[in-house]
Amino acid sequence: MIINRIRRRTAVGTALALAAALALAACGGGSGSSSGSASQAQAVSQSDIDKAMTTPTDLTFWTWVPNIQKEVDLFQKKYPAIKVKVVNAGQGTPQYTKLRTALKAGTGFPDAVQIEFQYIPTFALTKSLLDLRPYGAEALKDQFVPWTWQQVVGSGGQVWAVPQDSGPMGMLYRKDIFDKYGIAVPKTWDEFAAAARKLHAADPNVSMTNLAQSQAGVWFGMLWQAGVKPFETPSADSVKIDLNGDGSKKVADYWSGLIKDGSVSADADFNDAWYQALNRGKYATWLTAAWGPVFLEGSAKATSGKWRAAPLPQWDAGKNVSGNWGGSTTAVVQGTKNPIAAAKLAEFINTDPESAKMFATQQFLFPVTKALLADTSFVDRPLPFYGGQPVNKLFAGISDTVDTKFQWPPFLDQTVSDWNETVGKSFANKTDTSSALDQWQQRTTKYAQNQGFKVDQ
Repeated sequence: MIINRIRRRTAVGTALALAAALALAACGGGSGSSSGSASQAQAVSQSDIDKAMTTPTDLTFWTWVPNIQKEVDLFQKKYPAIKVKVVNAGQGTPQYTKLRTALKAGTGFPDAVQIEFQYIPTFALTKSLLDLRPYGAEALKDQFVPWTWQQVVGSGGQVWAVPQDSGPMGMLYRKDIFDKYGIAVPKTWDEFAAAARKLHAADPNVSMTNLAQSQAGVWFGMLWQAGVKPFETPSADSVKIDLNGDGSKKVADYWSGLIKDGSVSADADFNDAWYQALNRGKYATWLTAAWGPVFLEGSAKATSGKWRAAPLPQWDAGKNVSGNWGGSTTAVVQGTKNPIAAAKLAEFINTDPESAKMFATQQFLFPVTKALLADTSFVDRPLPFYGGQPVNKLFAGISDTVDTKFQWPPFLDQTVSDWNETVGKSFANKTDTSSALDQWQQRTTKYAQNQGFKVDQ
């Protein structure tokens, strides 16, 4: 299932693979290399587009979305001269490794490729992506939820990809467990902590939630919600790294305390033990993303009807903000011989109303277009697994609360590897997460400097 692969977001790639990719770049960084921002390629004329889309052309599209051929068929129906070969080259990191290898060899790479939000800066850094502005991509901006569009925009205004799906975060909770122990749905993180300790005292075999020792994606989502800006990229060769500032320490101290006293578990996720724990009721909540409800429905069938959904608790009472975990795009590879056709493929499958709805209702990706998030046939649909609650409507509202300014580093593989060795390890060993953040900051800073970045801390 597509949900299963998405939701091991930020799986670790090897540092060597990234180092090899970085070696291909003359310079770069940020939410995209600024190379070329001052001399944007001239816009392609409509006559050139019309000619390209009626000229017999073969495209190769790398994606791990199952059954995406249905969306591609819609594109081919509109543009019968264009034939698209869909290839599953791996899910996430395995695909990226193959893509880097093909780009280095100068052959065998696709025309269009699926890339997750957090990897856009890494591939932009190595000048692997085509700026889509000359092909009309800027005109698509208003169709998308603002924060999702910002995820594909480079520091020089480049449009590196077209958004496909997202993962605004909320809280799924076991209503039966809450009712049994007299727990109200927490509105703030203070209320969440109090409920966690109350539940642990009543039944040590049930955790309020699980903060996985192996899931950096959730941690980034938590920082995002807390307003932390762990990375900022003011220029192509500089990066600001703030992994252990006051905001991060607040989040770290909070979760470290709950894990140490046993109120929250730190089990590795997306494995057999975790699935079994979900089904037997070990976790009273799952802090997850908008793709989570469908995933849970397929992974914890024994608990049908017992779950409900709510927004994440807030750090400040009365506020309404969230973070994101997951999301991907369709990008065009630099070097394609068919840039117009590839750019229009990326545009069509993600903006055509029928195609976009198909992603949401058949592959169960959470939408990024404003139109679909306002479509009552999607958002108002009751889900029996959640007691008939229209969960999509809840997450559609949450999507409007995600900060647009969160940025990813241009060396994500190494950042996640270092997280696993520091913060993740502190969860597993119940050691000081605040100190682990200091280690993460030091390791990531050293790596960035060794790669030639000017680092502002």
